[in-house]
Amino acid sequence: MHVILIAGGWSDERDVSLSGARKIRAALDELGHDVTFFDPADDFKNLLAVARGADFAFINLHGTPGEDGLIQAVLDKAGCPYQGAGAGPSYLALNKAAAKEVFEAHGIKTPDWQLVTPTQGRDTALELPLPVFVKPDKGGSSLGMSLVRRAEDFPAALDKVFAMCQSALVESFIPGVELTCGILGNTPLPLIMITPRDGSDFFDYENKYAENGAEEICPAPVDEELSRSIQEQMLTAHAALGLTGYSRGDFIATRDGATYLLEVNTLPGMTPTSLLPRAAAHVGYSFTNLIAELIRLGLERAA
Repeated sequence: MHVILIAGGWSDERDVSLSGARKIRAALDELGHDVTFFDPADDFKNLLAVARGADFAFINLHGTPGEDGLIQAVLDKAGCPYQGAGAGPSYLALNKAAAKEVFEAHGIKTPDWQLVTPTQGRDTALELPLPVFVKPDKGGSSLGMSLVRRAEDFPAALDKVFAMCQSALVESFIPGVELTCGILGNTPLPLIMITPRDGSDFFDYENKYAENGAEEICPAPVDEELSRSIQEQMLTAHAALGLTGYSRGDFIATRDGATYLLEVNTLPGMTPTSLLPRAAAHVGYSFTNLIAELIRLGLERAA
């Protein structure tokens, strides 16, 4: 097939996107596809025309555009199938506050939260007990995130997010173990336990992508009941958001066994250190076979 590999873009996660694209390109070549690389940051106005001449698009974008559904909407107009969620569900999942409303409506616990918009400004009162996380409402890779322990640091954390032209999601800090669960097709993958490196308050950008980053254990060393509960919650969230193909959700499990879903990623990372490929490998998927399966699922969705 003629596959366009869409990566790069203009979000703060551009470098992560390009890093993953290199490995995806190698897999697509190994599968025998005719691959055209397309960076919307350089040639967005030609996306519709390029997509009309392709058999499939493999999207490896993070943030905006990509996870916000814009690229998917253009591909839909071109009649070009692609892997993963459609435009509407992509936008819903990327908007953390909206996604949390969906989680809560379906009985899935998520940390208490507050949305602060730039219109409200840095002097907005904090409605949650400290400590809290402050993060961009739409974005990933933990960019722009702060852990606020003192009330006087709250305005600066908001400024950090507003400088990224974002609204800020303020979220209660839940002490516990971070676990991530991927979905492939309609099947949950093994959980991965994430332990940030010494000196880190949370699973930040360096923990995610540096070679000496967080310890990631797959399968997670948790009891079967907890693992099954999180997998079932992730399947519920995946369906409730209208997602297809694959996704990955981040959870916190407390010492007393309570679990909280933080967010769901519709275009999970595909770098050499990424979580979903690691979980898929544990159930027998090589990276190349994972790419092939995502293409199969995308074509099945479009049929």
